[in-house]
Amino acid sequence: MPLKKGKWRVGRIWLLIVMLLVIGLVGFSCVRGLAPVGWSGGVVSDGTLYVGSKEGRLVAIGLDDNSRHWTEPLKASGQGGGLFGCSPAYGGGCGGGASGVAIYGTPVVMGDRVYIAGYNGKVYSYDYSSLQMDDIYPPEGNLEPIVGGIVIDQGMLYFGASDGMFYALDADNLIWKWEFETGDRIWATPAVSEGTIYIGSFDKKLYALDAADGRKKWEFETEGAIVSEPLVSDGTVYIGSFDRHMYAINAYNGSLKWKYKAENWFWAKPLIYNGTVYAGCLDDKVYALKADTGDKLTEFDMGSPVSSSLVLFDSKVIVASRDGVVHAIDTVENRVKKLAEIEEEIYGPLCIGDGTVYVHTQDLTLHRINATTGAIGTVSLKSGE
Repeated sequence: MPLKKGKWRVGRIWLLIVMLLVIGLVGFSCVRGLAPVGWSGGVVSDGTLYVGSKEGRLVAIGLDDNSRHWTEPLKASGQGGGLFGCSPAYGGGCGGGASGVAIYGTPVVMGDRVYIAGYNGKVYSYDYSSLQMDDIYPPEGNLEPIVGGIVIDQGMLYFGASDGMFYALDADNLIWKWEFETGDRIWATPAVSEGTIYIGSFDKKLYALDAADGRKKWEFETEGAIVSEPLVSDGTVYIGSFDRHMYAINAYNGSLKWKYKAENWFWAKPLIYNGTVYAGCLDDKVYALKADTGDKLTEFDMGSPVSSSLVLFDSKVIVASRDGVVHAIDTVENRVKKLAEIEEEIYGPLCIGDGTVYVHTQDLTLHRINATTGAIGTVSLKSGE
């Protein structure tokens, strides 16, 4: 069935955005007038939300009183850009703009530390309460740009870089433990389950690595780049690809269980609830697929591309579309309704805590949306305000 004119236009706009992303991250060329982007999600821990801001700072927000604390801005190694920067090793804006190092990955919390990675190719560790930096990797020089998020499991920290290298560090002191080389750049955030790391690459492959030493257990090849974070559940890895397929892969041997073809790329991490996989797609849809067979149960039209990871509240799947609308899918009645609308485009992952959905947008604002009523509050992430 041909796309309606409006959807075709939205699809072309989104394609242009993605092409610009490719120019910035793949070609590492400078596009005049475009500042670093950054779309860090948030993480809630002990009544505090941590998020990376467009200023290149880790921000801690007290959820009871909206108090805010900022780290010093991440340091760039010279002039250059975030997504649209002039060099892969740097973090500033083209033409000497004021934007800081771009942060795309969501912070993670372990014990009394908060960790975040920057597009300048460094990983930072901060004290949980004071936000004072206590470790950095590498201590000298830079890795290639880090776009995906980091994960921590069993005292180890894992992340990939834009040159296709995947790293494992000791989370206590950010000491290198091992690395693994894929065939192309890594934008994805890894997943960890039962001693195995799962990571996608632009080489069109999903890799399963031994978390202890980086030994490759298996690889699964698709027909497109993989930038989404895997979802691991009950011995199955669910992953989307730029070949327009959502895949279900045996987590232990890498064999295909099923695949489902949509009309555009899968970018967002899927969500599973009550035996159903909910997968947001750049074709404006969220697909509800049977987790065991991949059969389509239904689809929901969001009216705009979905690149943000979904979250669950009670029996509702919360979805943000690029045009700034936050939707709630009622999984009992199998229908979707508009929960809230903000006047900014949404690219980064959603975060939820205590019935509140948190959305970080490009205007240095954190939006707080009541997951039941849709009431919206905002908190500025701009330092000094």
